[in-house]
Amino acid sequence: MFIKITKSRDHQYVQLVRSYRENGVVKHKVLLNLGRLDEIENNPSFQRLGKRLLELSKAREVTSLANFSEAQIKNWGYVVYRKIWNQFELPELLKEISAKHKVQFSLSDASFLMVVQHLLEPRSKLGTYNHQQRYASLPDVALNHLYRSLDLLSEHKELLEEEMFRKNRHLFNMKVDVVFYDVTTFSFASVKADTLRDFGFSKDGKYNEVQVVLGLLIDCEGRPIGYELFPGNTFDGKTLEAALEKLEKRFGLRRVIIVADRGINSKLNLKRIVERNYSYIFAARIKKMKKEITDMILDEDGYQEIKDDEEGEVLRYKVIEYINEFTAEGEKYQLPEKLIVTYSSRRAEKDRSDRERLIEKAQSLLESKAKIRASNKRGGKKYLKEVDCTGTWVLDEEAINWDQQFDGYYGIQTNEKEMSAKDILDAYHNLWRIEESFRVMKSTLEVRPVFHWTERRIKGHFVICFLAFLLERTLESKLRQAGENASPVEIREALNSLNFAEVEIEGETFFIKTKGTELSKKILRLMRIAPPANITRVEEFASRWQGQA
Repeated sequence: MFIKITKSRDHQYVQLVRSYRENGVVKHKVLLNLGRLDEIENNPSFQRLGKRLLELSKAREVTSLANFSEAQIKNWGYVVYRKIWNQFELPELLKEISAKHKVQFSLSDASFLMVVQHLLEPRSKLGTYNHQQRYASLPDVALNHLYRSLDLLSEHKELLEEEMFRKNRHLFNMKVDVVFYDVTTFSFASVKADTLRDFGFSKDGKYNEVQVVLGLLIDCEGRPIGYELFPGNTFDGKTLEAALEKLEKRFGLRRVIIVADRGINSKLNLKRIVERNYSYIFAARIKKMKKEITDMILDEDGYQEIKDDEEGEVLRYKVIEYINEFTAEGEKYQLPEKLIVTYSSRRAEKDRSDRERLIEKAQSLLESKAKIRASNKRGGKKYLKEVDCTGTWVLDEEAINWDQQFDGYYGIQTNEKEMSAKDILDAYHNLWRIEESFRVMKSTLEVRPVFHWTERRIKGHFVICFLAFLLERTLESKLRQAGENASPVEIREALNSLNFAEVEIEGETFFIKTKGTELSKKILRLMRIAPPANITRVEEFASRWQGQA
């Protein structure tokens, strides 16, 4: 075994190479790339490793060093998430659940392995089991323990939510006076429906697969508060009651402003919100409002200008105060509301483009009655009407002209009395955080595809994803508060760059640290985690350094 120096155009690189003979020919095998020569020449850790190798070479013939193993790459960046995991006191909580069910394995170890796999390299539970050795010094977990953990997590989902909510408020200053709520769908590669998985309107265009509906609550920082799963055919507006129940009875919140899109805006939901003395900020269906309201919307008088900081566009807005009269579940309501209407020239262009596309679809539908019958009101059929029930369809010019006059206008209705119009607009504009949360869950954390078929396993899978999302958002929020804006993908790449090369020399195993990214160094400093030495014995990492997290 010997040290070999190779040259590139700018630098010299050091390799640890072993000589061996094959069929009478001497060949060389690279055991380990040690890095740039100028970076390791005066490095004490590498000097210690060199001394150890020298001791071995003096004690034995060089050829006996064939026991020097090939390097295996091990990730140690997961310890950042383990520190947050411990801050939430999840090991203690999961230990209590384990004791209650008298399980003979570590529920915390199994759950953390699945969580960190979603955070760093999403895989199925089988894939997680087969690749668990990529994490330096994590305890081994049996495959059946992963599946059994899902059953236990499913059973204790509400307890975990409540404890995480409590910790979030006390440890991480979660603000829950403004809560964002929205709904999305997660599909399965299956056409078999049951009590949870069912066919419904897919928000991802998966029309031939069963799905579940997820309603998610987040705070103003984008951190999850809680969630509920519903059968796949559940309408968005029917999911809010469970979220309100969670906020009031389980979390004990007395003053909350619910911010949601127009899919949640229904008379019944307004009733349920005001009965709890909560406030709401909802997207309004301005085209369906009374004539006196639409006349005020379209009246140019009273509009003020405001700059949209994100887009750099000057918006116009108007505040209209009125009484929202409606009947829900046999009761009549008269709610004093403010309608905040904005006008954007950019939105006007989009509305016009969207309408023209629907008109083209409507014209194509006129070519065949069968096409018209098969289509729905969401498409071009919106701009068609039947002439006197004769079976003859024509373009609905009246509907087209009605929509056209609202190009660029957008309405937000609220019963909130203490917030200014600007604050209400800001709160509603932050609704993008929940849409972004869904994108993170579906892409970065890869909640889907779901590889489970029983209801308990499906629900347990979503508990794992909720915990993973909670840890990721907590780290992201900490970075943002420290002035570092990093996306979930950038955070993943940074933590995946924290690796060891694990090598064995004559029965003794070493971790040789590879170079991380600049963001990974910032994360370690922020989390107050001292990085290990460049050369670390495996036992030392497992027993001493790992205990920091």
